[in-house]
Amino acid sequence: MSFTIAIDGPAAAGKGTISRALAQEFGFAHLDTGLLYRAVGVKGGDPLKAAKTLAPEDLNRADLRSMEAGEAASRVAAIPEVRAALIAFQRDFARREGGAVLDGRDIGTVICPEAEVKLFVTASPEMRARRRWKEVGQGCYEDVLAQVRARDARDTERADAPLRPAADAVMLDTTEMSIDAAVAKASEIVSARLGR
Repeated sequence: MSFTIAIDGPAAAGKGTISRALAQEFGFAHLDTGLLYRAVGVKGGDPLKAAKTLAPEDLNRADLRSMEAGEAASRVAAIPEVRAALIAFQRDFARREGGAVLDGRDIGTVICPEAEVKLFVTASPEMRARRRWKEVGQGCYEDVLAQVRARDARDTERADAPLRPAADAVMLDTTEMSIDAAVAKASEIVSARLGR
């Protein structure tokens, strides 16, 4: 059985945490597509060449969760040729036997518009900055908030595959939700689509 869960949303909204929890609960494979772009960004050099030569071990680098890697990812993700080079990999992963959960910025709109479940996970910029600041453990909150807002602008205003919810996505605002409550709500949505 192939069953795809597409989870989109801005940085630090909770989509990665929710995606990993859903993959574990339902026994699906998980792909954090942002890691693809982070890996391309930190490889340096020509971004298109980096995307075309991306290897599985590139996704295991220890520095992929840094603020710098996030900024690099946002910059290379705005390059249409880089996005095109990574689309086939993501689509193949999404339709694998046994089910898949993919999280990113354009999963429900571009990568997997036929996904059985589409969630758009969001939260206020202030809450997302607070979460990212605690996660990274460096810099000051105001700087992280400025980076979150700048990244939101880049992600939503780019010409190719801008961050936006799919027309049929279920919106999940985690601003006032605990992790457990957000995961439970997402799980309820998936269970309903699976007929459980």
